[in-house]
Amino acid sequence: MSVFDETTTHESTTNAMVAAEPTPEEAAELEQMYAMMRDENMIPLWTQIDELMPMTPSPAAVPHVWRWNTLLPLAARAGDLVPVGRGGERRAIALANPGLNGLPYATPTLWAAIQYLGGHEVAPEHRHSQNAFRFVVEGEGVWTVVNGDPVRMSRGDFLLTPGWNFHGHHNETDQPMAWIDGLDIPFVHGMDAGFFEFGTERVTDEATPDISRSERLWCHPGLRPLSGLQNTTNSPIGAYRWEYTDRALTEQLALEDEGYPATVGQGHAAVRFTNPTTGGDVMPTIRAEFHRLRAGVQTRTVRQVGSSVYQIFEGVGSFVLDGTTHRVEKGDMVVVPSWAAWSIEAETDFDLFTFGDAPIYERLAFNRTYIEGETK
Repeated sequence: MSVFDETTTHESTTNAMVAAEPTPEEAAELEQMYAMMRDENMIPLWTQIDELMPMTPSPAAVPHVWRWNTLLPLAARAGDLVPVGRGGERRAIALANPGLNGLPYATPTLWAAIQYLGGHEVAPEHRHSQNAFRFVVEGEGVWTVVNGDPVRMSRGDFLLTPGWNFHGHHNETDQPMAWIDGLDIPFVHGMDAGFFEFGTERVTDEATPDISRSERLWCHPGLRPLSGLQNTTNSPIGAYRWEYTDRALTEQLALEDEGYPATVGQGHAAVRFTNPTTGGDVMPTIRAEFHRLRAGVQTRTVRQVGSSVYQIFEGVGSFVLDGTTHRVEKGDMVVVPSWAAWSIEAETDFDLFTFGDAPIYERLAFNRTYIEGETK
C-alpha cells in the first residue's frame, strides 16, 4: 500500500472489533455508566480512538496562500490608522489559518505576521518567552535593537530575536518598511510557558551601525571568539546577511553534482541557517532555510510531520498542496501543515525563504518524512 494512499484498512478493522448491539438492559446500564463518567470529568478511550490516535496525522490546519499584493496594502492602511505604542506594542498582522477557527496562528505551532513601521516611528522595547525572527523581502531603513545591539534590517536579511531578549525597532527614514515576523507563539501558548515584560519606553540604543556587535564577533567563516566558547541554546548571530546567503546558493548551484534529495534532477540549491556554537538550528523551536530552484525545476511530492511557512523572495512558481496548484510570486506566503502533500514547480528562477517547527519534532522523535513513497 502506498504511503500516499488516504484509504487504509483502519475502517474495516474497526468494524470487525465492534461488539454486537447491546440489549435494552445493557444499553441502559451503559448510558448510566457514561453519565457517571461525564459527571466525574472522565472520557473513555474507546469512544474517541479514531480522533486521539488516527492512522496518520489529521491536522485541523489547512494549506493556504496569502498574497503579498493584499498583505502589504492592508499593513499600510493599518499604518495610517493604528499607532504604535504601549498596549498593542507592534503593528503586526497575524496570518490566521482558515482551519484553526479564527485563532491567529499559521499552524498549531507557528505564528507568522507582516509587521509595518512608518517613517521615524519607534516600536518600544519589550521581551517575551517566545522565540522570534524577522525576514525582509524588500525595503530598508529600520534597525532592530536586541539586548542593546542595533542590527540593520535590509532586503534578504534573516534576523534573530531569541526568547527573553529585550528588543525594539526604530525607523530612521521618512519611508515606511514592512517585513515578516515568525514566532513559536502557538507552541509556547499551548505549553503554558509564556512570560512577557515591558522594557524602556524607547529602544535602548538608537544608533544605526552598518554592522552589529554580534556580526563583528561571530560572522567570520570557520572562526569563533574565545569569549563565547560555551554552547548556547540560540544562535548568537543577530543577522544572517543576504549577500552571504545569495553567494552560498549561487556557488552551490555551480556544482552540478550537488543535488537536493527531494528534487527531480539538478538545479535546486538549499542552505540552512545554523547556530555556530552547536551546528544545529538557530533556535530550539524554529528551523529556517533558503531554497533556490532554477527555472523548470520540479521537486518530488513530500509529506512531513511538522509544519512550515514559505515566503517567495523572488521569481514565479507554483506550490502543489494536497493536489491543488497555487501559482505564487514575490512576497506571497504559503503555509504547509503537518502531513500535507506538497511539491514545488519553478516557472522562473525561484528563491524561497522558509521556516518550520522541525526542531521540536526531531527532539521528541516524532519526525517522519515520506518522499514519493520512500521513508526517510
